[in-house]
Amino acid sequence: MLVQVNWTNNSYDYVHDFMLDSLIEAGVVARFLRSSGWVTVGVDPIRTRKVGANPYNGTERRASNFSSTE
Repeated sequence: MLVQVNWTNNSYDYVHDFMLDSLIEAGVVARFLRSSGWVTVGVDPIRTRKVGANPYNGTERRASNFSSTE
C-alpha cells in the first residue's frame, strides 16, 4: 500500500507502507496521511518499532529441557 508523505523539505510523495517507519526514524518525513487525516511526526501519537526489543518478559518456554542420549 502507498502512503502519502510530506517530506521535511515540504515536498509531497508516496512511499510504500513498509518503508514509513524507517523514514520517520531517519527524520526525513514531516507528516504522513492516515485515513483519519494528516499526522505530524513529533506532535501526533504514532507507533514506533522497537528494534531489538523483546516484547515478552516471561520465561522462555520454547527451549527444550530434553538432553540427547545418543
